[in-house]
Amino acid sequence: MNTLDTSLDARGPAAETSPLRLRLVALSFLMLFVELALIRWTAANNVHLAYLTNFVLLASFLGIGVGFLRGNTGRPLLPWAPVALALLVGFVELFPVSLSGLEGPSQLEGAFGMSALPRWVSLSVIFVLTVAALACIGNGVARVFTTFEALEAYRLDILGSIAGIVAFSTLAFLRMPPIAWGIIVAALFVALIGLRPQLAALVVILGVLLAQSLAPNDYWSPYYKVTADRSKTAVVGGTTTHDVLTVSANNIPHQTAYPLETLEQIEPFYFFPYTHVDTSTLDNVLIVGAGNGNDVAVALSEGAKHIDAVEIDPVIQDLGAQYHPSHPYQDPRVSVHINDGRAFIEQADTHYNLIMFALPDSLTLLAGQGSLRLENYLFTLESMKTVRAHLAPGGSFAMYNYYEPFLLDRYASTLDQVFGTPPCVELGDSLAARDQAVLGRRRRCDQLV
Repeated sequence: MNTLDTSLDARGPAAETSPLRLRLVALSFLMLFVELALIRWTAANNVHLAYLTNFVLLASFLGIGVGFLRGNTGRPLLPWAPVALALLVGFVELFPVSLSGLEGPSQLEGAFGMSALPRWVSLSVIFVLTVAALACIGNGVARVFTTFEALEAYRLDILGSIAGIVAFSTLAFLRMPPIAWGIIVAALFVALIGLRPQLAALVVILGVLLAQSLAPNDYWSPYYKVTADRSKTAVVGGTTTHDVLTVSANNIPHQTAYPLETLEQIEPFYFFPYTHVDTSTLDNVLIVGAGNGNDVAVALSEGAKHIDAVEIDPVIQDLGAQYHPSHPYQDPRVSVHINDGRAFIEQADTHYNLIMFALPDSLTLLAGQGSLRLENYLFTLESMKTVRAHLAPGGSFAMYNYYEPFLLDRYASTLDQVFGTPPCVELGDSLAARDQAVLGRRRRCDQLV
């Protein structure tokens, strides 16, 4: 039996031994690491969890609470944690939920193009299995926790929890795939449980995570499971474009990299910000949400002399750099910054002739389904005031996306407060209940919000 797999029924001096301290730190590490991994991994495979971003978090809290409430009563639950996790991982893998389209009666699909499970079934099973897995791990923490004096127990628990958060954050930053997370969890289970039959469930967990990690079109960015597909063909005006890059994030259609000629015909709103701008003055342009490079390519075609292209997701930017047909990121006039948009603006010392918020995280605003919420900080009154402070004399600001009417009105009101005049609005196509719109500050404008 492993030295960390120690009997925990005795209290008193035994609690002062180093193995028990190490065990409590390791269990607390495991608990927070598994919680974060489940939040990230389940959302990457089931779009229902993108609507309910705290769903797995709440299930984890409930499970940990149940595990602590059970305490030292009955048999230890920790050995059954791999089994509960294997059931959860297997269910999510067998019954994923993807968004196949943004309009129409059947937008969701399951594995191999089959119909997705009803939301209440899918979420109920995930919730119950998450509670079970975290209850088992939480019970393991509780059984060691109570052998220490309160302050000592809290100190060790917090130390392990912080270490788990730092470890998972580091793996995400390094773009490590799920198999890396699984190996760490499996190693901890072996050390903490010892050789028990329940460890056979780790084979299921590692097998599923390995298969996902080896999927040729999937990339794991710090935020999303990014799926790149180059099989699409676009036919516009008799011109055929092959190997068009389409990007999905967490099973949700996200971006498509089109040639400039195609963009101008099928997505003309990319060009709206330049309608009322003197393009000869575009010495410095800032694009927040540069993504795969569509917006950068358009800005270059409109005469921008220098572009700061800000994109928070390094994988999406890398894919655009490799596969965008116009190769905008290879242009020497473009400086790429992998950063949060608001953070970059606050830290910048450059004044821009044009600042654009170009579909920043269109998952969130387009369908309300993105797990990343950092872009919401771009649209506050304080953020817009920072934008205004970074405009050169006579500079322009534009933001565009698919907006629900209440969002369009709210953002228009914010721009009115910041710039002192109602913003211009250019309307494009509609998508369900959302309007494709460009709004911002311009030198002249025919239509106001």
